[in-house]
Amino acid sequence: MSPPTVAARRAQLAVRAQLLAGASVAYNVIEAVLAISWGRAADSAALVGFGLDSTVEVASGLVILWQFRHQVPESREHTARRLIAVSFFALAAYVPADSLTALATGQRPDTAPLGIALAATSLAVMPLLSWAQRRTGRQLGSGSVVADSTQTLLCTYLSAVLLLGLLANAILGWWWLDSVAALVIAAVAVREGLESWRGEDCCAPGFGQQAASRTRAPTPAATAERGATDALSTRQGRCLSRRVSSGPTSGQA
Repeated sequence: MSPPTVAARRAQLAVRAQLLAGASVAYNVIEAVLAISWGRAADSAALVGFGLDSTVEVASGLVILWQFRHQVPESREHTARRLIAVSFFALAAYVPADSLTALATGQRPDTAPLGIALAATSLAVMPLLSWAQRRTGRQLGSGSVVADSTQTLLCTYLSAVLLLGLLANAILGWWWLDSVAALVIAAVAVREGLESWRGEDCCAPGFGQQAASRTRAPTPAATAERGATDALSTRQGRCLSRRVSSGPTSGQA
């Protein structure tokens, strides 16, 4: 495949990453506004907390938009991953504090119908968005986009926790269930945050890397493209070495 075609494909994937990030930001802004306003009206700490969690996902999506506004998004990859890691840590800090407070005070989540409807909607939408983000991130070889998809997936889990807590309290009186489950999610957020900070999550080689490995005599344009992604290829070396039994990666060719 010729270098111009490779560049065009990468540009398409970059546009897709921005569109998905924009969709995530828009959805989570609406979700945050509705959850916080409905939560305050119903005096529901669970719904208010869910809305605050949505703002973390908004921050993660904004990081992706910032990264891919640059002419060479790979140059912002390291910073973007660190910023998304911070969003994981923010989520991990808030959820335990809220959950432990609820457990200590015996605070029961409300069974507001609007809250149940909002949680169910998020549970239907978020997995699809996360899947699309992860697929795009792996095609680009972008750890930041993959990390953002994980952030979306964690928000999916929190939607499930909210829905489970509301229903369990209404049907079985298990008011503590959502808080316990949220603590598990917080632990996962810490792990994902550390991996994003260190650059340890595994991504498939980016589109440009795959094409470069098939090019025997790279043109100056192909050489320039490889140089733009060299830093990303180096950070992915650890993950790629577990998938390729022999031979150097394209970023090291």
